[in-house]
Amino acid sequence: MNLFDVYPINPITITSAQGSTVWDAQGNEYLDLYGGHAVISIGHTHPHYVKRLTDQLNRIGFYSNSVEIPLQQQLADLLGRVSGKDNYQLFLCNSGAEANENALKLASFHNGRKKIVAFKGAFHGRTSLAVAATDNPKIIAPVNRTDNVIFLPHNDVAALEQVFSEQGGDICAVIIEGIQGVGGIQVASDAFLRRIRELTTQYGAVFVADSVQCGYGRTGRFYSHDHAGVHADIYSMAKGMGNGFPIGAIAISPAIKPSYGMLGTTFGGNHLACAAALAVLEVMDKEDLMGNAAAIGAYLTDELRKFDRIREVRGRGLMIGIDLPEELAVVRKDLLAKNRIFTGEAKPNVIRLLPALSITKNHADRFLEALEERLKDV
Repeated sequence: MNLFDVYPINPITITSAQGSTVWDAQGNEYLDLYGGHAVISIGHTHPHYVKRLTDQLNRIGFYSNSVEIPLQQQLADLLGRVSGKDNYQLFLCNSGAEANENALKLASFHNGRKKIVAFKGAFHGRTSLAVAATDNPKIIAPVNRTDNVIFLPHNDVAALEQVFSEQGGDICAVIIEGIQGVGGIQVASDAFLRRIRELTTQYGAVFVADSVQCGYGRTGRFYSHDHAGVHADIYSMAKGMGNGFPIGAIAISPAIKPSYGMLGTTFGGNHLACAAALAVLEVMDKEDLMGNAAAIGAYLTDELRKFDRIREVRGRGLMIGIDLPEELAVVRKDLLAKNRIFTGEAKPNVIRLLPALSITKNHADRFLEALEERLKDV
């Protein structure tokens, strides 16, 4: 049987990893500033994380949600404290797409409406409704297409106000990434997020804060939407939540009431997933990784803005986009091939930095020196 060929793959086999360093099958060392799409939040093979998972697996790895799983409540308690949303409710699932799918479904159950407002450049996942709210027609199959999603220009307050004025009574939810990842590290302005909060409250719509990539401490605050000083009705999360173990969740406002059968999952909230997520939060809390993300992110951003050949630097904390002119499009590939540094991309010419929240100034300096070399070469 062949693998279904849907991924462009670098010809590198990673066989071991620690912190922000990975090694390939030939023993070559690489600096990982991408973390597998912002997944590695506390660093590869963190000893506390490994012990938590190993100890749990030696007891029990899985049972379904038909029995009590105390780890789930432990996770909810710690997540509530670290995120500052301790009065919210937690539903556990397996991925970011699932989290957004459940968030939008729950919003529709809550107010009985169908229309979803999303934004140009958005990426919310590849499942049915999540992909319908994603601004990429190439990945929306005919069966996913719907007239229930309204796409508006990003950060356009006037367009948002107009659609609510015309269709406010029909709008179920507004879903927005605090910072668009696939869309090129586009930051939702604080004023825009505050206006979304005001209009959704006024019209009885649900504010869904997609924090799958931009959340979990990456920007120096737990959810990137927190920078605007607003509280969303539902926060979706995944990626950095399990440091590589598949887990997703939504944090739900107390105003939204549950009922049996409303949502469900087989694997969500299993023992191993909860152990992984608890380990992540424990390390984040003990090592002040949100503070580190803010400090190292600010340092990187300030230094990157000194490069005159970079068109623009966007982002917050350790979610950084380096927008290059077209003639420098080769730089990202050269950083991997010549300097052995993993970064990400967003079309057409944006380098995405999504490293572990534990990276050091030495890691940052290594990248800055390598980038200077590559820019001089082109």
